Amino acid sequence: MRFILYLILLTPPSIAALAQHPDSEIRQLLAVQTSTWNQGNIEGFMQTYWQSDSLLFVGSHGPTYGWQATLDRYKKSYPDTAAMGKLDFKILEIRPLAKELYFVVGKWHLQRSAGDMQGAYTLLIKKIKGQWKIIADHSS
Repeated sequence: MRFILYLILLTPPSIAALAQHPDSEIRQLLAVQTSTWNQGNIEGFMQTYWQSDSLLFVGSHGPTYGWQATLDRYKKSYPDTAAMGKLDFKILEIRPLAKELYFVVGKWHLQRSAGDMQGAYTLLIKKIKGQWKIIADHSS
């Protein structure tokens, strides 16, 4: 019995199990965010977020609840492409919390003519109706 347990523990994961790991899909979601932001497209950037009143964004001014309120906050904080600058993300960790719920930790950097900005972020990303969406974002 103990021998079988060792075999199970030492056997590499199946190809099917590896293909189901959402790491690349989550990285692609953040690549879409970077691309749309760098095009000056806040609405496109926001498509990666859960379109729900339950979306939570926490920034330097405290929590914002809801997709529309978060979009409005971004538009107020970044009224034009000069204010938006060029965004870059560095993903530090992608950790599963449940089958379709992941915790992501990283750093962000905005290169802007008005002065660069940078900080850290934590995201909760959940698969909703077959698509990965950010359901909570804490950026500081």
